Amino acid sequence: CGRPGHALLSLSPHPTADIISTVEFNHTGELLATGDKGGRVVIFQREPESKTAPHSQGEYDVYSTFQSHEPEFDYLKSLEIEEKINKIKWLPQQNAAHSLLSTNDKTIKLWKITERDKRPEGYNLKDEEGKLKDLSTVTSLQVPVLKPMDLMVEVSPRRVFANGHTYHINSISVNSDCETYMSADDLRINLWHLAITDRSFNIVDIKPANMEDLTEVITASEFHPHHCNLFVYSSSKGSLRLCDMRAAALCDKHSKLFEEPEDPSNRSFFSEIISSVSDVKFSHSGRYMLTRDYLTVKVWDLNMEARPIETYQVHDYLRSKLCSLYENDCIFDKFECAWNGSDSVIMTGAYNNFFRMFDRNTKRDVTLEASRESSKPRAVLKPRRVCVGGKRRRDDISVDSLDFTKKILHTAWHPAENIIAIAATNNLYIFQDKVNSDMH
Repeated sequence: CGRPGHALLSLSPHPTADIISTVEFNHTGELLATGDKGGRVVIFQREPESKTAPHSQGEYDVYSTFQSHEPEFDYLKSLEIEEKINKIKWLPQQNAAHSLLSTNDKTIKLWKITERDKRPEGYNLKDEEGKLKDLSTVTSLQVPVLKPMDLMVEVSPRRVFANGHTYHINSISVNSDCETYMSADDLRINLWHLAITDRSFNIVDIKPANMEDLTEVITASEFHPHHCNLFVYSSSKGSLRLCDMRAAALCDKHSKLFEEPEDPSNRSFFSEIISSVSDVKFSHSGRYMLTRDYLTVKVWDLNMEARPIETYQVHDYLRSKLCSLYENDCIFDKFECAWNGSDSVIMTGAYNNFFRMFDRNTKRDVTLEASRESSKPRAVLKPRRVCVGGKRRRDDISVDSLDFTKKILHTAWHPAENIIAIAATNNLYIFQDKVNSDMH
């Protein structure tokens, strides 16, 4: 897992509005977008490497900031709709402009990000301020020319996809056909065309006729990275359903069900809560799926439905603390997970600003901490250990002194390099492995 050097980017002084709620690299990794509880999107751009400062490559600076969503009020249901950004997804780049989708609980928006470093001058009918000239004074024709200007990054709303969801949107995913995307809420998944805003197709509906019969909800969904007809969605019961849109217009009947049988000896009051899948991600190869539940991350092979091929304990030391975690609502925290570019290492967050990495080849794992104390550029992160018993090594932290208000819920991995982004409340940490250039 290497020794990452890193930088810290503190986004703002307003603590609640600035809590980061999603982090996403674009397809090249040159841009990194974060969304926060205040409805803002901040885009960071990677600095090119310079001869004078070779270490500067990998550092990300603020590229653009814009307000994506505003608070709204649903007058029919007398409900406030938060402006908080739930998810951001980049669209594959088609031209010089970049595009991304952002969503709050109800409304998805498509944004276009463009650069302007030249401005036209020398109009025939307008003066330099843009006002129309007196036509009687125009005696000759001139050809307008483009003059250099300071770089401007312009963000413009291109589409607004509203009124598609009754319940809160928990995930959006862009299809590999680059024309469609899907959005999922607690009970339904909709398929949208990127050019059509006024209608979507409902492709999954698990709402029972009588809501009292409701036994599970949809927690996350994602399109397969290569096959535009396949997608997966996870549930609060810990199962994954792989659906094929070629089979039927409504994918209520899944093609494959991935579910691990429960060990009766581990059965407890909390079993169902901690088995709920909070995130699902296809591997870059498309062969595997990564899921996160409260205590573990699991790797599933698309060809094997009976059980995961790998299970990694994220913080098994919390099993004895489930009662107090239930009382302070931490047991309902939704942690995300991420693959590295070669699908050989997986990453997920934990409490006390810890995050975990698991090497699938060597089976080694490491716990690292995102903290201000070690946020000097090119500092080396020291592995951390949590101890449960009485014997403690130096630098170990006791399970009883973990801070459950500091949690790493949102993480992202650069698509090709060993650069990771970690959201710790209202701080964004960017770590880079300077020692090992290979993925491990």
